[in-house]
Amino acid sequence: MSFKLENSTVYFNEEFVPFNDANLSIASSPVLYGLTIYTVFSIKWDDNQKKLNAFRLKDHYKRLINSARIMDFHDFAESYSYNEFERNMIKLIKLNAIKEDVLVRVAVYIDEIVAGTKIHGLKNSVSAYIYPFGQILNPGGINVCVSSWVRTQDNAQPSRAKINGSYINASLMKNEALLNGYDDAIALDHNGHVSEGTVANLFLVRDGVLITPDNSTDLLEGITRSSIMDIAKDQGIPTESRAVDRSELYIADEVFMCGSSARIVPVLSIDKRPIGNGKSGEITQKLSKIYDDIQSGSNDKFTHWIKSI
Repeated sequence: MSFKLENSTVYFNEEFVPFNDANLSIASSPVLYGLTIYTVFSIKWDDNQKKLNAFRLKDHYKRLINSARIMDFHDFAESYSYNEFERNMIKLIKLNAIKEDVLVRVAVYIDEIVAGTKIHGLKNSVSAYIYPFGQILNPGGINVCVSSWVRTQDNAQPSRAKINGSYINASLMKNEALLNGYDDAIALDHNGHVSEGTVANLFLVRDGVLITPDNSTDLLEGITRSSIMDIAKDQGIPTESRAVDRSELYIADEVFMCGSSARIVPVLSIDKRPIGNGKSGEITQKLSKIYDDIQSGSNDKFTHWIKSI
């Protein structure tokens, strides 16, 4: 039987409760101002070994801590240890008797009702819930456009923090893309350089070199992005992290997007220009296969990324 979110147990305000009992006030800061940070990690079910594999759990905890420090969520950053995080996530997974591939979304938010947008000194609470893998982007390939909306600058909304409220920028890009018949959009930064997609980081391949926009382009420093770079280096694929111009996308041999929810998704065309032969490329397919093998626990080189449950 497929996992049903509405029938699940969730972690909410330091307790494990039924999904329908986890409620926030309409006057709370997360609802009014989006004052929430979060991360999403994947769980793969190994049917042969009858176990679950959580992917890069410690790195997702570090992302939450870094986001909390950027946002001055002092309460969480100073008091919530990795051991507590791991213990609660494992208990959540076991309480739901998971036996399929799922995602876990963990959020930290201001848990007080106050006037205005105050952050410092307020109580932080943690919540987490499990939901099924969905096709956030078509794994067979997507057709995208370069958005007319510009990626928000880091000194306006910090891109290194994964903040709920920051996704208005991505939502406008996604909406524009869908209204114009595309599957997703690519954001440019304020200098006109390529940044990322609406929910995923971006890679391109030119002459056998794997290239990703560098961290100065107001992108989220994605955990999947980091994983892909490490896998590529292990496979002897030359890698570069640098500024990428819009026109360089049009002449790339391959382009793909990646993220915890999206996994690895080939980009077939950009602004109606086919990428390469208009199909998933050789390097994209190779990296995708290795990435899936690592998550399922069938690759011995990157076992340190896996927490078996």
